[in-house]
Formats: sequence, C-alpha cells, structure tokens
Amino acid sequence: MLLTKTSTFIIGPVATLLGYIMNAIFWVQSQIGIESIGLCIILFTIVIYMLLLPLTIKQQKFSRLQSKMNPELQAIQKKYKGKNQDQAAMMKMNEETQAVYQKYGVNPMGSCLQMVIQMPILFALYRVIWNIPAYVTSVKNYFVPLADALLKTNGAQDFMAEIAKTNAVTFNDMTQLTLIDVLYKFKPDNWSALLEQFPDLSSLITSTQKDVDRMNYFLGLNIADSPASIFQSALAAGSVALIIAAILVPLLSALTQWLNTKLMSTQNDNATSGNAQADTMASTMKTMNVMMPLMSAVFCFTLPVGMGIYWIAGAVVRSIQQLIVNKQIDKMDLDDIMKKNIEKANKKREKQGLPPQKITNTAKLNTRAIEKPVKPELTQEEKDQKIQNATEYYKSTTKAKPGSIAAKAQMVQQYNEKHAKKK
Repeated sequence: MLLTKTSTFIIGPVATLLGYIMNAIFWVQSQIGIESIGLCIILFTIVIYMLLLPLTIKQQKFSRLQSKMNPELQAIQKKYKGKNQDQAAMMKMNEETQAVYQKYGVNPMGSCLQMVIQMPILFALYRVIWNIPAYVTSVKNYFVPLADALLKTNGAQDFMAEIAKTNAVTFNDMTQLTLIDVLYKFKPDNWSALLEQFPDLSSLITSTQKDVDRMNYFLGLNIADSPASIFQSALAAGSVALIIAAILVPLLSALTQWLNTKLMSTQNDNATSGNAQADTMASTMKTMNVMMPLMSAVFCFTLPVGMGIYWIAGAVVRSIQQLIVNKQIDKMDLDDIMKKNIEKANKKREKQGLPPQKITNTAKLNTRAIEKPVKPELTQEEKDQKIQNATEYYKSTTKAKPGSIAAKAQMVQQYNEKHAKKK
C-alpha cells in the first residue's frame, strides 16, 4: 500500500483539508519546543471531534426522537396491516406516517445523511494519522536529507524494497516520497540494519533516527511500532515496564470503546423497552457493544501505536461529548419541540399552497402518557332533556324483555305509582 497522499475520490480532498489542520497543530507545538507526534495526534483528534460535535448532537437528537415516535409508527403499520393491495389505504398510511415524522421534526433520511457526511471524514482521518509525513511538512522535512542520499546510493532501492515488504509498504517507483513512506514505518531494528548496510551514511542515518525517535516516542513507546512487536522485543529483553506499556495500549482502547458504546446505548434503553422489534435490536446492539471493543483491542495490538493513541483519544473525547449531549437531551421539552416542528411544517405547506396538517391536537399530547380525549361536559338543560327522553322511552315500552333495563325501569315506575296512591 502506497502511503503518500491519497487521491481517492472525496476522501483525498478531505484528507488534505484535515492534513492542513494537523500541520498547523504540529507547527504550533514546534514554536513552543514540543515536537511530539503522539501529542499532536491527541490534539488533532480533539479538534476534529469538536468540529463534528454539531453532527453528533443532531444524530443523538434524531435517535432520541426516533425512539419516542416508534410506537406511533408501529401503531400505524398495525392499523393498515394486510391492506397492501388497497392503494387508497396505502396512501392514507403514508400520509399518517409523514404526519408523525413532521410532528417530531425527523427526516426519514436524517440518520443516513449524517453517516454519509461523517464516513469520508473518518476514513480521511485514518489516512492522515497512518502517514503523517505526507501531510505534516515539518515531520517530512526531517526525512528529506536521508531520502535524497539513499536515492543516490547504489543498492539502496533493493534494500529499502525488502524492508518495505516486512512493513506492509509497496511501491512501483523509488522516489523521495516513497522512501519517506518506508522510512516513517521503520522499526528500531530497521534503523540498525540500514546503518549496517550503508556505513558511509552513518552520520546522516544516526541524526535522522535521533530526530524521528524524539518525535515518535510517546510515554516510552515508539508510535511507529506496533504493541505486538514491542511486546515481543520487551519479552526477549525482559523489560517488564515495556511489556505492561505494550499491553496497556490495546487494553485502554477496548475499555474506552466499551465505555463509549455503553453511554451511547443508555439513551435508548428505557424508551425502547417492551417492544419486541426494539428488544431484538437492543439485543443485537449489546452483542455489537461487546464485539467492537474486542476488535478494537486486536487491531490496536497489531497496528502502530499511533493508531492506538488515536482510537483511545477518540473514544475518550466521544464519551465526554456523549455525557454532555445526554444531559442536554434530557433537558429537552419534547412537546415544545413537536409544536415548533408542526409550526415549521405548516409554514412550509403554506408556501406550497397546501392546507395545514391536522396534527396540532396530537402534538399537544404528552409524549410520556397519551391521555384519552375528554368529552365536553353537558349543560343542566341537556341532562334534564336526556332524563326526560329516557323516561318517555321506558313508559312507551309495553313489552320489555325480562331482565332488560326497560323492564327494571317499568318495575320501579309501578312501585312508585303504587306507593303514591297509598299516600
């Protein structure tokens, strides 16, 4: 895989924009004398997720409202069940479904749209962090002198191609950029092999390695190396500290991912309980919530430490964001939101020359407990009239069915008339 700037459709331009941000962060660090790629990755992750915060809030708001409106949508589906061939019924069902979406202010494609926007950003993020020298000029410049010297050295191309294979890097042409791609993925033993193979470049190789190590080492770990490789080297050297550090990266990645998925799933647990379809989805999500952290641990153990730092930092930032978003959503008045959504929908219909949707009364209903419609109270005159009508009906009924209300009314009437005569 060639690791210079990606030219993939959409992802390429997005990665370039994100590269400008990372380049700026590293430049600021350089100005204060801190050239740490690990710290740069953490700051970069925080900035990117802060920029994505509006989308995160919209997605969580969509999820909360969707969980509230699902019972209404399912009631509509149940109402028109078995009427697929009735075109009029299907049109009516679509109209009622659209009214529910308008009431809650939810776009049926809203969640998909947010994912479509975020996916290229996440893929581009991965590419930028995977090959930092391609996007961060200050880091690339440390490799340039050595790369230029290797281009002029006999046998360097074949030697670098062999090392590239072991580091999963392939290229067609030996250029300055492709050499930097390979050099950035160098492990400690690769530097030793390079120094041994080209002793004439020893001073340049040593100075470059020193600069790269200064930038790459973060909390005692080389971010270009994988925890698996560090673990093996530490095990052979008997370094307990490095063994623990190598294990901590995938372990922290799994724990932070689990915490993040736990916070995300908490929002909808109460709202979806008791529904068969929702319960099935919840069960699937619980399985995914276990599998994703485990997969994260496996990937972080085999990929460079830099990617592990990114995943850990990303999960921590998302968890903090999720706590804030959850509190904000809990404070939302869903009834007030629905009223505003209806007003907005009706204004749009008015511009289109359409009558307002008849969902205002529905919007007034409390989403936590839908009350039965209250009948208007009768006036005293109406009550007296009803009593008189019932009395006349019972009097006119000569052959009432035994045990019926009319028969009982006749018995009461006869009893009252008999006692009235005695008086």
